[in-house]
Amino acid sequence: MKRFTAIILTALLSASASLACWAQETNVVELSDNGQALLNPHMGWTMHFYSNVPSNYGRNLEPSDALDWFEGCSTVYLRLPWAYIEPEEGVFNWAIVDTPAQRWIAAGKKIAFRFTTSENWLEYATPKWVFDAGAKSVRYTWGKGEDPNGKTVDPEFDDPIYLEKLENFLKAAGKRYGNNPNVAFIDVGTYGMWGEGHSSLGVWKDLSFSRMSPERTLDVVKKHIDLHCKYFPNVLLCISDDVAGPERQGFDFPETDYALSKGVSLRDDSILVAPKPNSWYHADMAQKFWPKLPVILEHEHFKPSQERGSWDNDKLVEAVEAYHASYMSIHWLPDVEWNELKDTVRKINTRLGYRILPSRVEYPKEITIGAPFSASWTLQNVGVAPCYDGGFVALTLKDEKGGIVSVLSDESFDVRELLVAEPGKAPKVERTAAFRVGFVAPVTKPGQYDVYLSVGERDGTPVYALPIPGDDGQRRYKIGTISVVKDKK
Repeated sequence: MKRFTAIILTALLSASASLACWAQETNVVELSDNGQALLNPHMGWTMHFYSNVPSNYGRNLEPSDALDWFEGCSTVYLRLPWAYIEPEEGVFNWAIVDTPAQRWIAAGKKIAFRFTTSENWLEYATPKWVFDAGAKSVRYTWGKGEDPNGKTVDPEFDDPIYLEKLENFLKAAGKRYGNNPNVAFIDVGTYGMWGEGHSSLGVWKDLSFSRMSPERTLDVVKKHIDLHCKYFPNVLLCISDDVAGPERQGFDFPETDYALSKGVSLRDDSILVAPKPNSWYHADMAQKFWPKLPVILEHEHFKPSQERGSWDNDKLVEAVEAYHASYMSIHWLPDVEWNELKDTVRKINTRLGYRILPSRVEYPKEITIGAPFSASWTLQNVGVAPCYDGGFVALTLKDEKGGIVSVLSDESFDVRELLVAEPGKAPKVERTAAFRVGFVAPVTKPGQYDVYLSVGERDGTPVYALPIPGDDGQRRYKIGTISVVKDKK
């Protein structure tokens, strides 16, 4: 009976303490999206420093320019033929990609790659030495088809010698970049024209864009996916939607379904290539991918799209919504694109990827050292895509010198679970967490402290930029102050 009474008394005291916490006077902070571009993992604008042709489009950039002025540019994209990187077997020209890559890395940004083996403007995108070793090839004239006098050469994409040499190249690239934390993504781009899966040698008569049977095409796609997965197991991989056929609409395609089964995401290189109503074809296909993996969009070369009457600023914004895109390309001279599209870029930046918004925070004005207190917040993801890596809210108390007095992380809710919706309709999640400051240790002095909110690792390490003011330079955001007092007993 005494034990039962003690349990009841303990429960009542605990409830009283909880009620006391909420009875305290609180600070209520209301926050709104400030509209700023966010540089966060797995999202942003990707600058085509190389777009197959080496002079496209970083040629005018100063060596010190990593596009900090292009709001939201997070990644430099390096898309080049294999022949430029391994001009002789086992002899590599890594400097062609490492040089621009290091400029972006030095600016705290990411890098991305596509290695192609088929180009309609270059005789040998696959190095000539691969064919000299016995790999089968097809010489052709662009727009006409196979031609013994043609100026360009394609491999047979499933030829054993070609695949052996390609695997050796990917093994070397994987050793160099496969565990590099600065790599945002790598395309499975070794199959088809420009790495997009077109293999018709320019005779684009059918919707498959392939001169091979559907069964052989699927087998080839699988081989190229598997090679990339083998040598880049720790990198986000993606594949062109066009491996399934550039104009075939729908959800289920064996090529892209296989990619998804291997954890390979989707990119669509065909945004605004054709005029309305065919501004894109595969938003339906993307619906399988975006809930699990970042989707990457590439708009058509900016000026040619305008000249053909295909360009539409509103449709570019709409594509981000339709695909729930995490990345969008800068696919022209970047200063030209920025100067003409800055309003559209800024509009896209308020939706591209994820945006974790703590729209309301409430916490006590005064807390007692070692005593429990509660804080609450309302969270939304006002972007179009999930926060794929997830994260947790933390409150940090700092003194007048900026020293960290207390770190209070709440593991009870992962922001990966926040749902996305149409603009202005993101659902709100309200959370409450219990904390203690200075319980046992470290020694905490009474005083007035600044309160910061962040989202990141479970241990309170900030990871994500948030669309609110008050950043301390380490992705903690000042939301107010709190008074910390001694126990009055």
